[in-house]
Amino acid sequence: MTAAQVAGLDDPELLAQCEVEGRQPGGVRRIGLGLSGMYCAACAITIEDALMGVPGVREVRVQAATQRARILFDPRKATLSTLVRAVQRVGYRAWPDAAARAGNERLKDRRKLLWRLAVAGFCMMQVMMITTMQYVAGPGEIPPDLWNLMNWACWVLSLPVLFFSCGPFLVGAWRAARQGRVAMDTPVALGIVAMFVVSMGASFGATDIFGHDAYFDSLTMFVTFLLGGRWLESRAREGVTQSLEALCTRLPESVERAVAGTEADALAAAQVESIPISSLQHGDLVRVAVGQAFPADGQILLGRTEVDEALLTGESRAVPRQQGQMVVAGSVNLGASVWIAVERLGPDTRYQQIVSLVHQALTEKPGWMRAADRFAGPFLWTVLALAALGALAWLWIDPARSIWVAVSVLVVTCPCALSLAAPSALLAAAGSMARHGVLVRHLDALEALSSVQQFYFDKTGTLTEGELHLIGVIEGVNNLTHSVEQGARVHSWHAAVSLAMHSQHPLSRSLVQAAQRHAEDGQVPAFAWHDVREEAGKGVVGIDVAGRRWKLGAASWVLGESSAAQAAQLPNAALARVWFGPVDDEQSLENVLGFVFDESLRADAAPALAGLHELGVRSAILSGDRQDRVDAAVTLLGGASVVDVAAAEATPETKLRVIAEMHKHGHRVAVVGDGINDAPVLAKADVSIALDQGSALAQSQADLLILGGRLKGIPLAVQVSRRASAVVRQNLVWAAAYNLICIPVALVGWLPPWLAGLGMALSSLGVVLNALRLSKVSPAN
Repeated sequence: MTAAQVAGLDDPELLAQCEVEGRQPGGVRRIGLGLSGMYCAACAITIEDALMGVPGVREVRVQAATQRARILFDPRKATLSTLVRAVQRVGYRAWPDAAARAGNERLKDRRKLLWRLAVAGFCMMQVMMITTMQYVAGPGEIPPDLWNLMNWACWVLSLPVLFFSCGPFLVGAWRAARQGRVAMDTPVALGIVAMFVVSMGASFGATDIFGHDAYFDSLTMFVTFLLGGRWLESRAREGVTQSLEALCTRLPESVERAVAGTEADALAAAQVESIPISSLQHGDLVRVAVGQAFPADGQILLGRTEVDEALLTGESRAVPRQQGQMVVAGSVNLGASVWIAVERLGPDTRYQQIVSLVHQALTEKPGWMRAADRFAGPFLWTVLALAALGALAWLWIDPARSIWVAVSVLVVTCPCALSLAAPSALLAAAGSMARHGVLVRHLDALEALSSVQQFYFDKTGTLTEGELHLIGVIEGVNNLTHSVEQGARVHSWHAAVSLAMHSQHPLSRSLVQAAQRHAEDGQVPAFAWHDVREEAGKGVVGIDVAGRRWKLGAASWVLGESSAAQAAQLPNAALARVWFGPVDDEQSLENVLGFVFDESLRADAAPALAGLHELGVRSAILSGDRQDRVDAAVTLLGGASVVDVAAAEATPETKLRVIAEMHKHGHRVAVVGDGINDAPVLAKADVSIALDQGSALAQSQADLLILGGRLKGIPLAVQVSRRASAVVRQNLVWAAAYNLICIPVALVGWLPPWLAGLGMALSSLGVVLNALRLSKVSPAN
């Protein structure tokens, strides 16, 4: 970015758009930066150290695999331009994080890399054609002057390779040297420069110092293989992050908004204006065309359509939406053009909250990985020392091969494969989970999840739906029926529903939703109520057109104490009930209606537990609900062979004791919950999983988030985490074995520099391609 562009980052509007990850207490904020020019873990450490040196920065996390940084800072002490300049001072590029910008920057970098590879490959082929004659000719067959001419031609062809194709390696090494450190590019750059200098000295007559052998062929071949491997590796790494970034690029750049003054009932003929999405405001009326993503959370005012929410909930099927229903930002309109009223924008939308979690996943590094990154510098110094010792030893054995051996050692010991072994696998696993509706907040949790032996599930709101469902109607207290149509007088039923519309109580909302489901057009006949008021803990009361007062609420409030006691004797007294009846009615309770509600299990709860059972993981319910209701849920979920009851009527303290007992016996446990009372036990578990519809406190404690409450993502997460752990182990074993085998081979002089470069490139490419296998994991595997 230019100096003017960097200064423009302090524009308040732009800064507000960048702060997509929410605000921390005390004015401290967390933002993201996209980065360019990173190739290794040592680069990540350099950028972290540079940013931590900026006053006001509290925490920095940099992930080399995704080239992103997340920064916790105080905007009163540090500005966005200050952070970007700090990154630029240590030789890297930075910009406010955006998936589209990051993808474009990586595309530009790959194109530059492809040009460098093309130049190196072309020059290598010309050099190889020339040096082939030197290899096949017998002693004295090529005159000395012609031999020198061929070396000079190779020298000329090597110049573009050195000054253009090798640019990233030389710049990276020089940048590190100016800061008094070593980077992954340092040994490679030293090897390239050493080969070029020795070859040039031999070609121009300084044979008493540099010997008679030129290595232009090895130099150009080495650089070509190295760049080819890096280009293929960048393509593979792109696949690692694309699935996660796909969640961050759903919103349209512009929207069609009804002109000011348009009424909601005149939308069919409304005039529209095209505006950028950043200009949207609460209450705006927006037309969303077929194939366009909804720009904000809102309510459909006109039209009926189907919506693709796959990237937000993991649901692969389109979901029908009609007038009066809510749509979420980032979902795609598939059916027909609709009008919506904007209700939530920016950070308030569910989409933006998911994007924030994705940004966190893209920069997350397990603790052991951060510690390992800190050893990158000492390891590289060891590499340099080992190469120097090898060169000194070969000065006594065969001076002509001293530089050759040193370069091979420098190249073959570069720990690129080791630095990519774990992050590439973990990020590929996180991307695979995201496509199936599971967001990973902490990558550390994947290793723990792979070895979890026991799952504990909260029941209410986790295994069951978050809302209660109407299962029956009580007419006149004594007559219990289970069919809404047959058991309730239609007039009183509609009257109760219309009064419930004035209440925000969960049972009132459930009653309204039940009525809408039973109505053919989804509309409930309206009743005129006035002087409506809601009394906390009791219910809602209103006066109808005849001047009669009606109540909707608790039994003791609506029926009176004696009738409430009678109602309590009805079957299934533990179920939630709402009563509707007139006030001060001295007649019998014939006009009274009772609505019975019960929770229902999520459709995929039983399959999810069965899936865990097939994977050899035990499941149990840890609930604060009554014993009989928990036992009933166990029966519906498959019985004791699939799920046990760990504790019923459990307090948060009881739940903590259960987890502590499991830890005492050395078991790893995972807890799945959604409520405020689940937060302590989620924090105590080895792996905590929360539903995105749950409380904010529960989500803040979670390692994984289940989008759309789709529990079937849990067995998939276990499956993916196990495969990810296996891939990480495979990558680490391969990278370590490669170094342990190739270092001695290079030291004894059996590994030419070009082959060392090929091995280094293939080892890095191999670990990334191995990690990409995780992207193919599906529930059917």
